[in-house]
Amino acid sequence: MKDETRIWLRYAEENLKSAGILLKSHLYNPCLQNVQQCVEKSLKAILIEKSIKLQRTHDILGLRNLLHDKNITVDIDENECDFLNSIFLPSKYPVGSVLADYVYGRVYGTFM
Repeated sequence: MKDETRIWLRYAEENLKSAGILLKSHLYNPCLQNVQQCVEKSLKAILIEKSIKLQRTHDILGLRNLLHDKNITVDIDENECDFLNSIFLPSKYPVGSVLADYVYGRVYGTFM
C-alpha cells in the first residue's frame, strides 16, 4: 500500500472514531459531518492507491462514479451517496441544517 494511501486511511479512521464519540454524546450534526468525511477520505484513498488523479471535491457520488468508471466497485449505493452529499454543508452550518432545531428526545415542546 502506498504511503499516501495509508495517511488518507488514517485520517478516515480518525473521522470514524470521532463520529462514534459524537454519536454517543448526542452531537448529531458533527457526527454526520465526520461520517461524510470518513467516506470521502476512504474513496480518495482508493483513488490514490489505484493511481487515479485525485479530485478536489466533496461529492461522494462523483467519487464513487469515478471509481466505477475505472471498473472499481465500492460497496456504497447511489442513495447512500446522495444522503452523504446532502449532509456535507448542512451538517456544518445552522441555516438549512439537516438536523436544525432538532433536540434529541424532545416531542411537542416537552422532553420524552
